[in-house]
Amino acid sequence: MGCGQSNSGGTDAGGSSAGGATAQAGARAESGSTGNPAGGAGTSGSPGSAGAAAPSGGAPSAGGNSATAGGSGKGGAPSAAGAAGASGSATAGSTQSGGAGSSGSGSGSSDATIVPDPSWTCGMPDGIPSPTTGTLVFSASLTVSATHDVGNTQYGKRRQLDVSGGTITGDKLKGTVLTGGLDYELTLSTGAMELEEVLIYKTSDNTSIFVRNCGVAAAGDQVVRIVPDIEAPTSGSYAWLNTTKLVGTRVVSGDKITLDIYDVSKAVAGTTKVTLKDPAGVPNTSWDCVAGSGTNGTSVFTENVTLGSSFSVSNAKRGSRNIIPITGGTTTGKVAGKILNGGADYQLAGSSGTTLDARYTLAPSDGNFIIVRNCGPSSGLVPAFEAAADGPYKFLNDGKFLSSAPGAGSGGVSITFYERK
Repeated sequence: MGCGQSNSGGTDAGGSSAGGATAQAGARAESGSTGNPAGGAGTSGSPGSAGAAAPSGGAPSAGGNSATAGGSGKGGAPSAAGAAGASGSATAGSTQSGGAGSSGSGSGSSDATIVPDPSWTCGMPDGIPSPTTGTLVFSASLTVSATHDVGNTQYGKRRQLDVSGGTITGDKLKGTVLTGGLDYELTLSTGAMELEEVLIYKTSDNTSIFVRNCGVAAAGDQVVRIVPDIEAPTSGSYAWLNTTKLVGTRVVSGDKITLDIYDVSKAVAGTTKVTLKDPAGVPNTSWDCVAGSGTNGTSVFTENVTLGSSFSVSNAKRGSRNIIPITGGTTTGKVAGKILNGGADYQLAGSSGTTLDARYTLAPSDGNFIIVRNCGPSSGLVPAFEAAADGPYKFLNDGKFLSSAPGAGSGGVSITFYERK
């Protein structure tokens, strides 16, 4: 599935009640691959996958030889294995079709169409066109308040950037970016990158808009190509954001992230392509909520999550969201420490009921970080964790856990996680 293609209906959920504080906070890791991005069957759609390697030697295509570079293993950066003609295509984490491949360098991919790995398609499995073939519709400047190195996880090298605000400028969209946004950056062993951002826009006329950006970059590229999956009210001046074909760029410089978003509805894709392939033998991160069944076994840890004031994104393309900011908290048990200020429970109320989707970060007292996504109906939450694969919390990466329903806690809710049996 790809970013932003699903249009399921629903109604808004309630406030910051005990039903809404946990969720599985997606994560990507260092050696991994990712799940299907936006727009799919999950609560917010599903992203696609990036970064890849192809068979050495490549097959010639009409108009040029396609080189396949890069290894499909967990090891280093891909190397160029030949030259591709102007209309050829290359596979391998960062090898470009239509020019000479370079060792780990994707610097030539800015004008090419990027064909993502099937596990992280960002809703465009046939290729994400160059943004600048379209028309710039808005830009966002995000402030980064902290960067957390999660380490090499089950998926790859994970880094999380905390967004503490920002501004949006454009002819049809102006406003701010709310504090609490999350930028999940995953670098694969091929050198390619997969990205997810979770943001809330507040327009100049006080309309809330929910945004998940799915992104990919070839090895060596510092500019990530993103596909926004936007949930805005389906009536009014921002309805176009739900259906317009948008592609953008994400650039990090110091404590700033710059997003430039283009309308590519009428753009003509170029013939030069860069095909990405995830490393073999590495699990994929899921864009959607993970599923699981079983009964509660041994208690693993308990968290008390503090919450901010809730607000809603009403009557958007998948229904209505009740968003409850996560402002902190504490954990006890096998994971003892605190919960960082940031993220939220992005509850989605639809025709089949309300789905909780909490995303946040644990900071154990030993200096590690754990990305959490706890997702599902209140009575059937399934958590997904991402922790360093060589650290003391690597056991959480197994995915064999269940979550209690949120109960009353000090300043918010209390949740206990159990081994699944």
